[in-house]
Amino acid sequence: MVRASFEHSLKELQGKIREMGELTVSMLEKSFTALENQDIEGALRVIEDDQEVNAMEEEINHLAVWLIVKESPVARDLRLIVGVIKISSEIERIADFAVNFAKSTIMIGNEESLIEISELKAMKDICMTMLDKSLESFFEGNLALAKEVGSMDDEIDDMSDKYYKKLIKLFSENPEKANQLAQLLYINRYLERVADHITNIAESAAYLIKGRIYDLN
Repeated sequence: MVRASFEHSLKELQGKIREMGELTVSMLEKSFTALENQDIEGALRVIEDDQEVNAMEEEINHLAVWLIVKESPVARDLRLIVGVIKISSEIERIADFAVNFAKSTIMIGNEESLIEISELKAMKDICMTMLDKSLESFFEGNLALAKEVGSMDDEIDDMSDKYYKKLIKLFSENPEKANQLAQLLYINRYLERVADHITNIAESAAYLIKGRIYDLN
C-alpha cells in the first residue's frame, strides 16, 4: 500500500512536468507567431504566461522535496525525483527565453522587416522536436532518443552560426536597421541557448536510464 502511494506520487510528479513542458511549448509557439506577425499584444500575452510556468516549477520542487523527505527513495527512484527537479529548472529557463523572444518582438515593433525569419523558425521547430524527444526519453527510458537530441543540438549550433554571419553582414550594409538586426541577433542566440537547455534535459534522461553522467553537448 505504501509503495502504491509512492508510485502514485511519482506519476503525479511526472504529469506536472509534462504539463509544464506543454505550456512552455505553447509559449514558444506563440512568441514566434507574435514575432512573425509583429503582434505586440500577442507578445505581451506570452510574458504573462511566464508567471504560470514559475508557479508550476515551485509546485514541482515542493512535491519532489516532500517525496525525498517522506519516502527516502534510493537508486532509480531517487534519480527520477532529482531528474524532475533538474528538468523543471531547465524548462523554466526555456520559458524565460520565450519571454525574451516576446520582448524582442516588442522592441522591433512595427518596423518594416529587413530579413526573413524563416531560418529562425526552422531552428525553433528543431528545438520543439528536441524538447519532445528529450522528455519522451526521460518518461519512456529511451536512451536512443536522448542521443538524438545531442546530434540535433549540433545542427542548431551550425544554423545559428550561419544566421549570425548573415545578420552581421546586414549590419554593415543597413546601419539604420540596427535595432531590428540587434533583436534578431538576440533571438538567434536565445535559440541556441534553448537547444542547450533541452540537451541538458536529455542528459538528465540518460542519467536516469543508465545511472551515469552523459555529456551530449
